[in-house]
Amino acid sequence: MKKGFMDAFTELNADVFAVQETKLQEGQIEMDLPGYHEYWSYAQRKGYSGTAVFCKEEPLQVLHEVGDTEGRVVICEFEKYWFVNVYTPNAQSELARLDHRMQWDDVFRDMCKGLEEGVLPNGNACDAKPVVMCGDFNVAHQEIDLKNPRTNRGNPGFSDEEREKFTKLLDAGFVDTFRALHPETTGAYSWWSYRFNARANNAGWRIDYFLVSEALREQVQMAN
Repeated sequence: MKKGFMDAFTELNADVFAVQETKLQEGQIEMDLPGYHEYWSYAQRKGYSGTAVFCKEEPLQVLHEVGDTEGRVVICEFEKYWFVNVYTPNAQSELARLDHRMQWDDVFRDMCKGLEEGVLPNGNACDAKPVVMCGDFNVAHQEIDLKNPRTNRGNPGFSDEEREKFTKLLDAGFVDTFRALHPETTGAYSWWSYRFNARANNAGWRIDYFLVSEALREQVQMAN
């Protein structure tokens, strides 16, 4: 908020605005967003994780958990689609949390596929609709998606296991919108380390994605 968030928010004028890693607890911030509905997911642990969605259209329903307590999703049902905002767990240094990450990826994929097919995370029935999902997936999928693939092979965010789970997500019927429109584009990153002048040198990673159900592929007009 102290670094121009509201200026960017106003300029973008998005129909749906998704934020990851909010690190907030309820009541820690008051935001004046006229014309928007606000939905927040909070982690039980203070100063950790968290997601939020601000949208002009009021959702039919909003879900806040996929079997965890870390506030990693805000899921909104709109008339024609499900919108899933996600902050995927980091595998952490030396892949210390890889097992948890692998389990999360499976649950998340099944949940998104369930929404598409008309099943809520709790097993109850819902309207089957295409899914639009976005957020920090904490993985660079292919070598083209990070500056230094050779030296990062096996590191968190570029382990074979994490990359394979992302492939499974795409294989389940979801489209990486950026790669669908820009299959060969290099140097397109969404995250840079704070060290080694990484941003100035564009030594980055593409770990943030918009994915859509295959049914929406032809309706994607732009992905930057």
